[in-house]
Amino acid sequence: MSDSKIVPVILAGGSGTRLWPISRDSLPKQFLPLSTSGGTLYQDTLQRVAQGEMFAAPIIVTNEEFRFFAQRQARDIGVEPTVVLEPVRRDSAPALLAATLLAQQMHGDEATLLVLAADHVIGDIPLFHEACRKAHGTAKLGHIVTFGITPTEPRTSYGYIRRGAVLNGGAAALVEAFAEKPNAETARDYVEAGYLWNSGNFLFPADVMLEEAESFEPEIVAAVRRAVADATRDLGFCRLGAAFHGAPSLSIDYAVLERTGRAAVVEGSFPWSDVGSWNAVREISAPDESGNVQRGPVRMVDATNSYIHSEGPLVAAIGVEGLSVVATGDAVLIMPSARSEEVKHLVASLKAERRNEATEHPKMHRPWGSYETINLGGRFRVKKIVVDPGERLSLQRHHHRSEHWIVVTGTAEVTVGEEVFTVHENESTYIPLGSVHRLTNPGRIPLELIEVQVGSYLGEDDIVRLDDVYNRVEAVAPAAIP
Repeated sequence: MSDSKIVPVILAGGSGTRLWPISRDSLPKQFLPLSTSGGTLYQDTLQRVAQGEMFAAPIIVTNEEFRFFAQRQARDIGVEPTVVLEPVRRDSAPALLAATLLAQQMHGDEATLLVLAADHVIGDIPLFHEACRKAHGTAKLGHIVTFGITPTEPRTSYGYIRRGAVLNGGAAALVEAFAEKPNAETARDYVEAGYLWNSGNFLFPADVMLEEAESFEPEIVAAVRRAVADATRDLGFCRLGAAFHGAPSLSIDYAVLERTGRAAVVEGSFPWSDVGSWNAVREISAPDESGNVQRGPVRMVDATNSYIHSEGPLVAAIGVEGLSVVATGDAVLIMPSARSEEVKHLVASLKAERRNEATEHPKMHRPWGSYETINLGGRFRVKKIVVDPGERLSLQRHHHRSEHWIVVTGTAEVTVGEEVFTVHENESTYIPLGSVHRLTNPGRIPLELIEVQVGSYLGEDDIVRLDDVYNRVEAVAPAAIP
């Protein structure tokens, strides 16, 4: 017997490069507060399926880099999910099938799963819940149900769904065909013909999905079964076994949905966006009377239909129209809003040049807090380090640099070799090259300090971890982050 509640599965491992420079590989869009709710897109998704009469506790699928974001942001809003870690990224089919097998272990073989992307925006939650009820009833008839969105206009950035025969008393319909992202003329034809946007979110019985996946992609299912069987627990995370590496990388659309004869669609009339471009971010925001949206230190004069977002310097604009400007501490993006879909190509070129701005934020988050580079020279680097209350960095040493620590706020407990001592505000200490050391915040407020590194090599991979409360000594090689 299965539980009657729907098990939400949230896929939260994407990189979100289309919203560069705010969203980068080190901190992608799902963990950023880009909607109007004040929370992150991931937190909004969790709130949408809050545990209660309809939904069970969620399963989150992510990876090593994002595990603490996923866990902490959930706990910040009172949610205790099962966080599943992929040892390597293998697209959505292996990730979803792993969650399906785990849901069967927790809720029974016939568990029903609702799979959601972590970075979508959905308005009118009651309408969304009503669509979930219709999909649940249709799934009980043996269908894999996708959510099709009522188009508001022709869009070339979305896939489309053509409906067939009605199901479940008209609550759903068979999927007659999935259509790839069209050109402008075809998109208009699709909307006129009654096609729906493909949201990429769906609901299904676990046993039906596994049966279909076995018939189309047995190699994926076999690898994922072994990975789930060998899964281990680590600091509250569920780590899939090494067999996951052997799963072919394939999306669930290509693996199952576009090949099965059991696909159905429920129409969703609720507002929806995959927040796939800066133009989409503007559309989900509240513009002023001139059609402008501004976030952060921004001033506009005689501007219309523009989006300006700054997380660093003041950005001022005069007489602009249909422009998007996004500024961080280390990068500024300027473009006509209509060309926002091209950002991913720009990021690809920056990655090819191996520019740090393509993948890393100036402020880098860690399980213990964060650090930010303030200045960088040939033989020195100056950082601001923030350690959360009760947290500690790994016990470590460096081969090529010494460090000076100046405490600005809070109290630091410092270990150097066999000595453990306290450093208070406006005090400093020195870590000689090669010394084994550790930094801890024993207090109740964040510890802020300035770190000055001096040496012949200042890369983040000049770290040898000897002990770590976050179990990163074995999970991450010695060429690692602090």
